[in-house]
Amino acid sequence: MSLPLRKTQTEQTSTLLPADRDWWRGAVIYQIYPRSYQDSNDDGIGDLKGITRRLPYIASLNVDAIWISPFFTSPMKDFGYDVSNYNGVDPIFGLLSDFDDLIAEAHRLGIRVMIDLVLSHTSDQHPWFAESRSSRFNPKADWYVWSDSKPDGTPPNNWMSIFGGSAWAWDPTRLQYYMHNFLTSQPDLNLHNTEVQDALISVERFWLERGVDGFRLDTINFYFHDLQLRDNPALAPERRNANTAPAVNPYNYQEHLYDKNRPENIAFLQRFRAVMDEYPAIAAVGEVGDSQIGLEIAGQYTSGGDKMHMCYAFEFLAPDPLTPARVAEVQHAFERAAPEGWACWAFSNHDVVRHVSRWGQGIADHDAHAKFLASMLMSLRGSVCIYQGEELALTEADLAFEDLQDPYGIQFWPDFKGRDGCRTPMVWEADAQNGGFGDGRPWLPVPPEHLPRAVSVQEQDMRSVLHHYRRFLAFRRQYTALAKGEIAFKPYAAPILGFERSHGNETLLCLFNMSGETASVERPAERLEVLTGHGFASELGDNSITLPAWSGFFARIV
Repeated sequence: MSLPLRKTQTEQTSTLLPADRDWWRGAVIYQIYPRSYQDSNDDGIGDLKGITRRLPYIASLNVDAIWISPFFTSPMKDFGYDVSNYNGVDPIFGLLSDFDDLIAEAHRLGIRVMIDLVLSHTSDQHPWFAESRSSRFNPKADWYVWSDSKPDGTPPNNWMSIFGGSAWAWDPTRLQYYMHNFLTSQPDLNLHNTEVQDALISVERFWLERGVDGFRLDTINFYFHDLQLRDNPALAPERRNANTAPAVNPYNYQEHLYDKNRPENIAFLQRFRAVMDEYPAIAAVGEVGDSQIGLEIAGQYTSGGDKMHMCYAFEFLAPDPLTPARVAEVQHAFERAAPEGWACWAFSNHDVVRHVSRWGQGIADHDAHAKFLASMLMSLRGSVCIYQGEELALTEADLAFEDLQDPYGIQFWPDFKGRDGCRTPMVWEADAQNGGFGDGRPWLPVPPEHLPRAVSVQEQDMRSVLHHYRRFLAFRRQYTALAKGEIAFKPYAAPILGFERSHGNETLLCLFNMSGETASVERPAERLEVLTGHGFASELGDNSITLPAWSGFFARIV
């Protein structure tokens, strides 16, 4: 697809960024939730111009790419994850030309741009769905998942929605049910229909020609459903894992064999990848939404070099406490499931409780803990996603019910408060109105406790979490082994987590004290060259290595 008055994606990449097809392997990707990043026109909602304004700040972090959550035309029932026009920018975020400007400036600063594609479902206000629901015999009648009721009028099977209740909604025009894995206003596309696949591939091409460097694919394992519409079996109580949905949601009571994770998805992902491979340096990361077999699915989707470049599952987005044994087991489990694959790790995103709150209860030194977590995350084998505000160690906001916007939280309040607590506006200036987010009343309140952690405050303190992120990301860039190397765990006893990262002739020893007390380990027999510049002050003695609370140690084995 050729767009007038714009360089093609190939021309842009070749003139502004190196055409490195392997750039994603070990990349650090900064996630931006656009509603909450920077408001440029004081309407209370962040926008594309706001992101562009803050790109120099993002470049200063030393990240490789940004991932922007959906900014497409949408009624915003699920805040952009309900798309009504895949090829348009919603007016609250700006114009398509604003996105062009964002791409140009990001590339000038050496930052690649990935966008969030939601291909499993659309908004019920998408023209495709309006046509599909108008009758049983129109050209798009089969573009969504429709089914007759059971003889007694109940839904065709027992499939559940992640947002609560049945995954089926009744349409009085067609006198049929349509499937929705999420809100009733988010009908599922029928990717068994090749015309639907063709339309989605056209969306992919549109944005590739616009200059994007890759995609984050939302709920990638939800694309296909069982054509026989078989009931999901019950899940034994001891296997109910509350990571895919909150524990109060009966979604966890089923083994989701038939409403997602279907084998037909493999061929579509291969088709999607083939289009990306026509361009010089494109990458995709898939979100695998399954707490039962997420790593197994990630292995399938990243194998063979012809599907996804990388995937992330929910293992480190869960509330399960971090221990040395758990970190090693999650890494090993991914390697077993995906021996050919590449992981993308994240501790926080726009859907889960911020990790400094999730894992920080009762920890006295909040900043030391946040620095340790960031450094450990960025030392594991895999690429990394960090979520806006994470570099400030922002905590989860506790919002009043009347301030909630998230339909998920409104549905299950107060047992589950939804996702608004991690989506509050970014704080830029402690003394400015709304923390410098914008002068208009923000769509979510700015938590007062976040203001002392604003960028303006942390910029003035070289010991801040913000400066630690910068230091450690710059340190990581110096050593290929940290970004792309293999990993081998060492048999240290808790609270020490130890592993080696190796690439070519370079082998690094990485140690982490996962506790609030000083800890020591025996010095290894190998000759060590202690590395500095990472922000920690561990000590190498004649016989031992001493690590302060929540700290790390790095050395080259020579």
